[in-house]
Amino acid sequence: MEHHQVAIYLAAMAVGGLLGWADPDASPGLEHAINPVLGTLLFVTFLQVPAAELVRSLRDGRFLTAALVVNFVVVPLVVAGMFTFLPADPAVQVGVLLVLLCPCVDYVIVFSGLAGGSSRRLLAATPLLLVAQMLLLPLFLYMFMGSELADIVEASPFLEAFAFLIVIPLALAWALQAWSALWPAGQKFSDAATTTTVPLMAAILLTVVTPRSPTRRQPDRWAVVIPFYVLFLLVVTFAGKAVAKLFRLDAGAGRAIVFTGATRNSLVVLPLAPRSSPPRTPSWTGSPTTRRRRRSSPSTPPSGACGATSIPTSARASPSLI
Repeated sequence: MEHHQVAIYLAAMAVGGLLGWADPDASPGLEHAINPVLGTLLFVTFLQVPAAELVRSLRDGRFLTAALVVNFVVVPLVVAGMFTFLPADPAVQVGVLLVLLCPCVDYVIVFSGLAGGSSRRLLAATPLLLVAQMLLLPLFLYMFMGSELADIVEASPFLEAFAFLIVIPLALAWALQAWSALWPAGQKFSDAATTTTVPLMAAILLTVVTPRSPTRRQPDRWAVVIPFYVLFLLVVTFAGKAVAKLFRLDAGAGRAIVFTGATRNSLVVLPLAPRSSPPRTPSWTGSPTTRRRRRSSPSTPPSGACGATSIPTSARASPSLI
């Protein structure tokens, strides 16, 4: 399975897309399975990282600094360069911002490890990346879209993800490592668990793609962002290599830096998507006739991309754009 893992992952995403298109009723059930499957995958990943190595990684200041520079200096600059060329649709703009401005902190660890990157260093950087994106995302949204969207960011999704996708799987992995060191049965269980990485990754890709398969929903809106994502991936890949070289990182750490810059949209961002375009709530004045007339008039779209301070209700972003 490891030898054919790329084909397996592509097949899983294709099946997820077809399932979401053919049977929309399957989406809610699979959506509830995302966090359990992802938590299991991360447990298996953490199981392969000895606790002592993780502690040593926390003292790697050059790597942690490089990860912050890539994610919160280089990436926002790349997004700023592309933003003016995005479609004028506010929902599309918000979707792209939520995807590209938020570094992944969960399955990127698995991707990086499979590619020979230092997953233990990325794991050590996870708390820092989570806190940084939670604090900086409102600022970035304010800079790009105006003050109204900055209020959608809440701490609870980030804290819940950190607890259920990082702390608990990591604690269970360390407990199993301790059991394996004392008892042969623990070692056998640990060896069996570490062989499930590829099928678990395929499962998480299928469960993530299926509930958000956009094939039925306004393809003219979401398809236009594909070239921007491809361009972003190319630019940030080379930028990540440049940053790794600047900080004189070894090959494993350099690959991890490339992956943390190029892998976007942590699952902790998904709860923000439905709230990313709040409806207007103007205080109507005047007679009932005047109020009815004002309600029936169409909303005026924002005059400019960066100066947009309000989003029409009809342009609400949906998770399908994420």
